[in-house]
Amino acid sequence: MIAVIGAGLMGAATAWQLARRGAEVTLIEAYEIGHRNGSSHGTSRIFRRVYDDPFYVDLTGRAAECWRELESDAGAGLLRTTGGLDFGAGRDLEGLAAMLSAAGVACELLPERAARERWPFARFGGPVLFHPEAGVVDADATVAACVRRAAELGARVLTGTRVREVRTGPDSAQVLMDDGSELAADTVVVAAGPWLPELAGAIGTPLRLPPLRVTQQQVFHFRRRDPGQSWPTLVAMDELMLYGLPSGADGGAAPAVKIAEHDRGTPTTASTRDGIVNPASRDAVTDWVSRRLPGLDPEPVAEAVCLYTTTPDEDFVLDRVGPVVVVSPCSGHGAKFTPLIGHLAAGLALGTAEPLPRFTLRR
Repeated sequence: MIAVIGAGLMGAATAWQLARRGAEVTLIEAYEIGHRNGSSHGTSRIFRRVYDDPFYVDLTGRAAECWRELESDAGAGLLRTTGGLDFGAGRDLEGLAAMLSAAGVACELLPERAARERWPFARFGGPVLFHPEAGVVDADATVAACVRRAAELGARVLTGTRVREVRTGPDSAQVLMDDGSELAADTVVVAAGPWLPELAGAIGTPLRLPPLRVTQQQVFHFRRRDPGQSWPTLVAMDELMLYGLPSGADGGAAPAVKIAEHDRGTPTTASTRDGIVNPASRDAVTDWVSRRLPGLDPEPVAEAVCLYTTTPDEDFVLDRVGPVVVVSPCSGHGAKFTPLIGHLAAGLALGTAEPLPRFTLRR
């Protein structure tokens, strides 16, 4: 039996992959499915192919195939293609375009004037890189689809059940819950997101995790002045490091765009986060929107917080130590890889695959 701790994006995808391969699975979630306390909630996450590292460019291609596989199996649309724009003085757009082209990823580098003619809602301040494969992932729908399919395929789902300790032997483990219940497992997959740093000390097998920094981030939603205008995803790096994408239901009933800082989060822990939006971030993002995105009303219509868990090199942690598989695709860019991570983690849990060297604990 394989126990999966955490039913966020990665734990849910892992349970789905394990169940469809015929494994006996128990998925354990401390809250309800789809809760908003961690890093996996909301209707808007970016899917994109642009990285300055060919390793991740390749992974995004594999992830795209896995998204279509998940959508087909779940009978649900989860990834909507919108195209994506990269701009700003902090981006090496020519280098990124060359890297994408070398990987066979369609892209187009446009001068600012041509970009403004095509996307008049933005003031880019320089050239723009467009790649048509970018899009928006519905995180809430993805978690729900994975958990539903896992259960339909025979997985047991425990909600409102918090893990207190994982006792490990050479080839098995005992999962102890706060309510006094216990669960015997051959393998335990720990997909605890921002709770991983707190849970790691209660796992019998020493994991030797890299330093993990948990921060509280904030996101803001701005109403579109033209509700019928289509918006791509955005990544801008100049005076601020920002991303943007269509909001979905998170932005309210009228069409909106989600804009947020990728960096400058407030250090916290999963247990002590206060859930209060940082007013300095609100002011900075609102000011940037008012200057650079005239297609948006610069007054936020909604806002929220979420948690990042970041490694020093921003690579993921995906490895196995004894009977424990650690799944931490983190650092603010993991959501786009969700079904691929489920595939890789299931292989580790079943002993049919080796970890990717970039993601091992011993790196």
